[in-house]
Amino acid sequence: MSDRPLSMFKLSIAVALGLWLGFVAIVLTGWLASRYLFEQPVAQVVQQLGKPPAVTPEPPNQMFEQYQQNLHKQEQQQAMEQARANPRNLSNPKCQFWLQQDQNAPSDKSRANVLQLCD
Repeated sequence: MSDRPLSMFKLSIAVALGLWLGFVAIVLTGWLASRYLFEQPVAQVVQQLGKPPAVTPEPPNQMFEQYQQNLHKQEQQQAMEQARANPRNLSNPKCQFWLQQDQNAPSDKSRANVLQLCD
């Protein structure tokens, strides 16, 4: 019976040592895996954060330019409609000529003359 407490002590020591070595093995494996898997991208991100961003000129905003062109066309159309609706332009032969030209063959020249000659 005296061997029994000694064997229980040896067994307890062996189990504790096995648990400790298992814990150390798991911690070392996790540490090595984190260094191998995550350290390189983190280093690159930190390196990129240290560099100022390159300033590149922005290309012209095509949507804004198109919006401005459409707005200009709408303003011209409103001016043309006002010129057609104004009764004073009925007695102006030059205005009538260019209004008719713009109606039959619209062009930049005819619009410019209507806007210049009509009220």
